[in-house]
Amino acid sequence: MEQTIIPKTSTVLSSLLKADLTTQWRNRRALILTLLVPIIILTSWKGIIKESGGAFALGNCITVGLMAIGLMGYSNSIARDREKAIFQRLRVAPAASWTIMASRLIVQLLMILIVTIGAFITGITVDNITDISVAGYIVGFCMAFVGGAVYLSMGQAIVGLIKNPETVNSTTRLVYFVFIMVGMFAEIDRSLYEIVRQIEHWSPYGTVKTIIMTGLHPTTWNSDATGALLATIGYTVVLTIVGIKKFKWK
Repeated sequence: MEQTIIPKTSTVLSSLLKADLTTQWRNRRALILTLLVPIIILTSWKGIIKESGGAFALGNCITVGLMAIGLMGYSNSIARDREKAIFQRLRVAPAASWTIMASRLIVQLLMILIVTIGAFITGITVDNITDISVAGYIVGFCMAFVGGAVYLSMGQAIVGLIKNPETVNSTTRLVYFVFIMVGMFAEIDRSLYEIVRQIEHWSPYGTVKTIIMTGLHPTTWNSDATGALLATIGYTVVLTIVGIKKFKWK
């Protein structure tokens, strides 16, 4: 009588992670483009850095990079794999559902790491940002991970609510464009109405930007930054619940 051997969860997760990293490497052009967008913005903002400081530029540019990862990258890859029935085949294998998604999320967290460090290095070497301490970079780095969770959960919610991969792609592009236009110009253009500025400030773009900017200068942390952090966590929890409940594997 043959005995079925069920692999350990750690072995399954390791295999899934290896496969997802291989897939990400084969699509490294998308990673390069994701990294280039915030770096290009950062290098073109030298005048703004002199006026508003390095934390302002880094906070905005890293936020743009995080949006690209969660909205443009994660959600589209999930929608594409679901259409190709990859998830359906994986669920037949001896792998728990949470390991399948955990592997994908670990890869996205690695991309957040790369984008954040890339922005820091560019700011120091190219833009000569010297007004941020080592502690500031550490706290800002942690806040980037918190902010990245918002956009990953937002991508999960979009792919959960929308089944068609083409519609997912167009929706994420629209949300990405709106966040950039409203978020960045609300800070630069002082002629906007106060209500628009408040909406931007408490939107996912604004709260993530605030916690990263303030985290880069930990001594300036205040009640506004605390409120932004709580709002960021709240967005993440709500969007994650929606994304998990509405997500269909096929």
